[in-house]
Amino acid sequence: MKRIVLALALVFSTMLFAQTTVDHFQSARLNAKRDITVKLPASYAANPDRFYPMILVMDSEYLFDPFEGTLKYGNYWDDIPEVILVGIAQNKNNERYDDCEFDPAEGLPKGKGAAFFEFIGGELIPHLEKKYRISPFRIIAGLDTTAGFINAFLYKEVPLFTGYISMSPDLAAGMEGRIAARLSQAKEPVFYYQATSDGDLKKFQKTIKLLDQNIKTIKNEFLNYKFDDFKGIAHYGIAPNAIPSALYQIFAMYQPITSMEYQEKILPLTEGHVDYLTKKYEAIEKALGVKMKIRYTDMKAIEAAIKKNETWYEYEQLAQISGQQYEKTMLYEYHMGMYWEKRNEHKRALKFYQDAFSKAEIGDLTKDFMMNKAEELKALMPKKDKLKGGKGKDKKTEEVIEEIPAETPAETPTEEKKKDE
Repeated sequence: MKRIVLALALVFSTMLFAQTTVDHFQSARLNAKRDITVKLPASYAANPDRFYPMILVMDSEYLFDPFEGTLKYGNYWDDIPEVILVGIAQNKNNERYDDCEFDPAEGLPKGKGAAFFEFIGGELIPHLEKKYRISPFRIIAGLDTTAGFINAFLYKEVPLFTGYISMSPDLAAGMEGRIAARLSQAKEPVFYYQATSDGDLKKFQKTIKLLDQNIKTIKNEFLNYKFDDFKGIAHYGIAPNAIPSALYQIFAMYQPITSMEYQEKILPLTEGHVDYLTKKYEAIEKALGVKMKIRYTDMKAIEAAIKKNETWYEYEQLAQISGQQYEKTMLYEYHMGMYWEKRNEHKRALKFYQDAFSKAEIGDLTKDFMMNKAEELKALMPKKDKLKGGKGKDKKTEEVIEEIPAETPAETPTEEKKKDE
């Protein structure tokens, strides 16, 4: 009974954290209250040690829901990581225009705009970081007036945001050059997205396209840039199209291995497929602050590359991962069984396939599958063991053989050869 109560409590707390809450934040800089909407990930309560990227959305009255919908869709397919979504309400009494007040000569916030700028950097972000588990990877987004405003954060010595989603920005005079200059000087990874359309306001289009031209001349390895010029869409239709485009650009590295990535980046490798996999996930953790288990589907993609290039020794490297991250499943036993099978060490391979019967099934690895693998090996047992060469030669065979423990000499290829003689 106690376990049932605890389980129900956990489910309830998870649902509670997944709900949207509104924080009536009292700002000293603005001398007013602001409604801050916060949507925590569904997994937030169940993962107390996990930190999440954050997306801060201006104009939350109408931009929050489109972001939430795109994130929910991307989360479902595991294309976009779970994030903490935060929105600032700005439509009351036309606050958005006061919030975005700027100096026409410099294009930087002034007056009430300067106060709002300090509110975000000096009050809101510290408050959110104290209250929630936010990773260093933060994105800010806006539309027209607020999109122009978010560029001011590029001038911070220590960047508050890694990603910028600027949809149909209303840019001050000269900003098409200043923004490009700041991006060219970036010394940390920065993701910059902007969008317009042929139905956008003409006064916006000209400056946006000039900025696009300037950014495209930048040669900076830290800059990740994308520009969309939508066709047949009016000004207020830009956001619903730009939001998924921007999020899929920014979180592209997070996505599972696609058929294009497999064909263009993995399959051409003659070896080092497992290294590619581990580096992919190390990059995700470093760039996005998301530490995650290597996906089973990604491991299957690497298996396919190993089979295609016949780098059988990499099965042992893959087993080191599956043994740690999928220890309750039969994945480790399968990888080790394949490693020994491809070395024609059938007795050792058979043992791993049989040991898999006591582990949980995963994907297409079932007890029936493992039983069939074991039966296939048993049928081969009377045959003379030998190591294959040629195209299917294990590039690390000789090195691995030397690593076989001395206490099992009867199973080494050398001793088998003596017996045959």
